[in-house]
Amino acid sequence: MRYALHAAAVLVGGLSLSPLAFAAPDWTSVPATTIHVFHPGVTPWEWIESKGKHGGSRGLSRGESCAGCHVENGEINVDLERMAGELDPKGGPAVRAFPVQVQAAYDAGQLYVRMSFKAPAGGIDKSDKDNAVKATVLFPNAEVPMAEQVGCWATCHQDARTMPDGKDKTKYTSAGAYELMQWASSGKVADGSITDQRRMEGGQAGVKAEGAKQGDTWTVTFSRKLPASPTVHFGIAVHADHAAGRFHHVSFGHTIGLGAEGDVKAKKF
Repeated sequence: MRYALHAAAVLVGGLSLSPLAFAAPDWTSVPATTIHVFHPGVTPWEWIESKGKHGGSRGLSRGESCAGCHVENGEINVDLERMAGELDPKGGPAVRAFPVQVQAAYDAGQLYVRMSFKAPAGGIDKSDKDNAVKATVLFPNAEVPMAEQVGCWATCHQDARTMPDGKDKTKYTSAGAYELMQWASSGKVADGSITDQRRMEGGQAGVKAEGAKQGDTWTVTFSRKLPASPTVHFGIAVHADHAAGRFHHVSFGHTIGLGAEGDVKAKKF
């Protein structure tokens, strides 16, 4: 497995073996959980909260979660055609949803997260010429509104610059913060945050990442400092086919269990 990680590092821009490759666990012994990501259309926070547009707003006000309503037996229950039609003036990508295999492991000081997926072609936005793929993981803190219910949705607002009639804003929160880690196929790694704006640098998680494509499958491995809570809330996103901005595929909110229950159960090393 160390040889495989070394090969992955070499494939990304001819990099030599990174510290992550030395530290990462033997992934062949770590169970994988399938999390489906989907094109969300134009469904920002304001739409999510609107009782006239989103019937689930009532459930959220009662403390229910997005995943609790829309994930059934590991599959998503979402009107994908509506997302790509009525709810997106630009239309949707050819592939509305696809599965991501997520694994997690931890040791005394680090959390490792591994994502494996086949990135579909047929996108509707290809403005990121430098990156065929980007993989992102967000971790909300307890001050984010409805953090345990909504996953990443608290960062998405109707005045963002890639929204219809948007302005010059990026993702942001009304309160609290998300830790952000991202790997791009150009080899760039982001250790950032989302508060009043999105920052791709200056994060405090000590993020390292590497990735590569083998056949038609991308595999991205992240390392970051171990969170204090045994239940880690997170959401993932994949920008496929050179997509930028909101033209990604996203998950609902999920949990990683560190010696605790979770949608993804992390293995201790």
